[in-house]
Amino acid sequence: MEILISYQSKDPIYIQIVSQIKKLVLDGKLKHGDSIPAMRSLAKDLNVSVITVQKAYEILRDEGFLNTVVGKGTFVEMPEMHDLKINQKANLITKIDETIKFAYINGFNSDEFLDLVNLQVKLFDDMRKEK
Repeated sequence: MEILISYQSKDPIYIQIVSQIKKLVLDGKLKHGDSIPAMRSLAKDLNVSVITVQKAYEILRDEGFLNTVVGKGTFVEMPEMHDLKINQKANLITKIDETIKFAYINGFNSDEFLDLVNLQVKLFDDMRKEK
């Protein structure tokens, strides 16, 4: 299992770990029942704190991607897609709320905000079509 940490990233290290493990699972590179490294082992490999890896594993367990069996190790789980979608929606709503608050605090009205959102969605769609 290869995880790459970027110290220049704006994302905290534990989020980078969470994102990369999720991607490995969703891409099928890690399968249900596969064993993943112990927290101490991964922390040593990544040269990060055990607490950082622990936080990442806790998030992944809470979201249904990992299961830890005491004395045996930590294993990949496949979350229910319905539960995963609900979780993703909740996270998206939180990010949208933060963005709306940021826009209003910085003087954007709802029309200006929605114009910017629509422009970014169009740019993103166009970029995806080019691939």
